[in-house]
Amino acid sequence: MERAPDRKKTWLIASLLGNLGGLAVFKYSVFFAESLDALAAYLGYETMLVESLPEFALITPVGISFYTFQSMSYTIDIYRGKLKPTRHILHFFAYLSMFPQLVAGPIVRAKDLLYQLEQNTTISAMRIWFGLRLMVYGFFQKMVIADNLGVLVNRTFWNVDKEPTCIFWWMVMAAFSFQIYFDFAGYTSIARGLAKLMGYRFRINFNHPYQALSLREFWTRWHISLSTWFRDYVYIPLGGNRGAKWKGYANMWVTMLLSGLWHGAALNFILWGAVHAFCLSVERLTQWPQMLHKFILGRFIAWWIVWVQVLVAWVFFRASTTDQALTIIGNLFTWNFEGTTILVDKYFNTVVFLSIAVGVELWYAIKRRHYTKINPYTRTVAYDVMTMALLIGACVYFRGPAAEFIYFQF
Repeated sequence: MERAPDRKKTWLIASLLGNLGGLAVFKYSVFFAESLDALAAYLGYETMLVESLPEFALITPVGISFYTFQSMSYTIDIYRGKLKPTRHILHFFAYLSMFPQLVAGPIVRAKDLLYQLEQNTTISAMRIWFGLRLMVYGFFQKMVIADNLGVLVNRTFWNVDKEPTCIFWWMVMAAFSFQIYFDFAGYTSIARGLAKLMGYRFRINFNHPYQALSLREFWTRWHISLSTWFRDYVYIPLGGNRGAKWKGYANMWVTMLLSGLWHGAALNFILWGAVHAFCLSVERLTQWPQMLHKFILGRFIAWWIVWVQVLVAWVFFRASTTDQALTIIGNLFTWNFEGTTILVDKYFNTVVFLSIAVGVELWYAIKRRHYTKINPYTRTVAYDVMTMALLIGACVYFRGPAAEFIYFQF
């Protein structure tokens, strides 16, 4: 592109076809084949496209969604003139496949990492300590909170008809919401910590999303590297909210549906994106968060509404089929309260770790509210040592059953 600017659009198209083609073959070929087979059967024809797929297309390479997006952003930024191509091929492949974030993010931009690769960074003792601290906190999030909450979530989703009680399913979905959050945020903390040990810096990927007072704010806090990627390379190029109002809504729907499809080649992920798109549309049309913020309890009510929207959307994300998702939503909004008085005794372990998860987020909210954030450079040695010792002890003695990171599948 740099040497032949008159043909750079051709090179861009070739790059996008190569990246998206690989993603389509390895991640979406079965989905498209099954959809076409179902359409042919509906029309009275019999096709066997799924059986005709080559075996290599059935094996998804580890982390393909993440490094494909990184490769695409590199090419697009060069095309737009926002980035100069690197002259060092090892720097390019190090950016593309650096192991801490390779399999589950965060999605790193070339402009944030290439210049770091060109520097001869000194890894100080303070940087090592900050890196280790991030890793310990990440292991605590994953092993203690997420894995323990996952016990009930996984067992329940194997048999959704076992407990049709309303309160029970709200507890399950609250457990899953914190499971996926601490699972993914834990991986990100470990990746950022490893990067610091290597002398590099990754941007923060989660900023306490469950404290958001609007769904739009939620998406500025959740999986930030992915949401900003879709904003910069899908939503804005489509036109963003410029022009006619209906175009802004259409662009948002396309972006959210593609975000759902990115997570997996299944109808439930597309519906997850559609639920968010619908709720975002209502929020943008009515401006209800701004209206509620004017009242005394308005901020709390706004937080509660966002929380309910996110939990309902998570049903489609976690469910294996659309029918299962609809069954769970029916249980959420049923008037069946039978047996709710013994839920604490029956699922005491889940209640404990769910309370820890809520407590962690409340602690951060209180710190932010009262501006009592502790500067990491002024922390005492005793404070840091005591905190890390407690977290490491919790990882050793209170860890849940071993489970792979949820976002490994994406």
